[in-house]
Amino acid sequence: MLLRFVVLIAAALPLAAADNNIQVVEEIAAKVNGDIVTRGELEETLKEFEKAARAEGLAGAKLQEALKTGQHDALRERIDELLLVQKAKDMPNINVDGDLARFLAQIQTQYRLTDADKLAAFVQDTYGITLEELKQRKKSEFLSQRIVSQEVASRVIIPEADLRKYYDEHKSEFVREEQVYLSQILVSTDGKTPQQVAEAEKRAKDLVSRARAGEKFAELAEANSDDTETSKNGGFLPGGYKKTDLRKEIADLVFSQKKGYISDPLKIPNPPGFLILKVEERYEAGQASFDEVKEQIQQFLAGPKVEPKLREYLTKLRLDAYLEIKDGYVDSGAAPGKDTSWHDVAEIKPQTTTKEETAARRKKKFLGVVPYGRVGPVKAAEGADAPPAPPPAQNPPSAAAPVQK
Repeated sequence: MLLRFVVLIAAALPLAAADNNIQVVEEIAAKVNGDIVTRGELEETLKEFEKAARAEGLAGAKLQEALKTGQHDALRERIDELLLVQKAKDMPNINVDGDLARFLAQIQTQYRLTDADKLAAFVQDTYGITLEELKQRKKSEFLSQRIVSQEVASRVIIPEADLRKYYDEHKSEFVREEQVYLSQILVSTDGKTPQQVAEAEKRAKDLVSRARAGEKFAELAEANSDDTETSKNGGFLPGGYKKTDLRKEIADLVFSQKKGYISDPLKIPNPPGFLILKVEERYEAGQASFDEVKEQIQQFLAGPKVEPKLREYLTKLRLDAYLEIKDGYVDSGAAPGKDTSWHDVAEIKPQTTTKEETAARRKKKFLGVVPYGRVGPVKAAEGADAPPAPPPAQNPPSAAAPVQK
């Protein structure tokens, strides 16, 4: 959930009392390093939790029990998220811009939203928030997932014998349809003169030659593709395609080729231009092999073991954090012995308000723990058979992908 900008917060009441014209519009529940958690955020979290619980069919006493648990853990969950996001931002090797782009492309593709304005209107109508707010929420979610995957889950190893046993007992969950994974470069001819179209075709042929000669397709796409949505992802079209997902002429081509194939420039009418395709991966219909789904099974079986490790990791993050909880609020994930008592804003000295200076006072070097990223096996019909090379298969193609019908 996004932090909301506020005119004045309840924690500053002693300072605001002299001016009766200033209205308190929000209350701080907790301070987490440089971020805050507000009462409004917690209330919104509970509303979303209740909505999800009702959607799962909970009602009556079971619903009330679930809401009681949700209320008890709401502040913990928000603090957990902030600590994970802050940690991820401190690590230069973590970047989720590609994940965010694929998520937005999924919405655009599913609902056929052809431009940014339509996407923004759809988000406002569907989620009740702006597109920028949705982007920030999803980015925080992806950062949290990435840090947990890198710092927690990757260190939970399941013996290969157990992985193979699960595969043998659940083979029906790993049957899939024929699929292909693609990347593209688009050289646009929109609004160009005949001479400029000829130059665009020559440029496209040159890019094909360079790619076939060994230059990295992703780098060529990033530097040369006129499809801005996919170029920033190295041209990758996020999603596994069935034959029926693609234009017939394109399906006939790519489904007859092997992994690594790079097409000649294909002249397309919409958007007008020359399209170059690379087959990143291709799967025949039928039973996925153990090696193809081994990592997916590892993530699924590691899930129950990750939870306690993640709690340990979050406790260590709390110990290293500048953390204050206002009276009346409870962090159900509090670190034992950690002083989180509330101080009035006016009484806080500047040197006590940053994470770096708090860590320096403690003179304790933080040692990272481990990663997370629970993905359970799902039947192929539900799109869970992600390939080893490209990003997860459950993400649909870019809205700007010319290959679609």
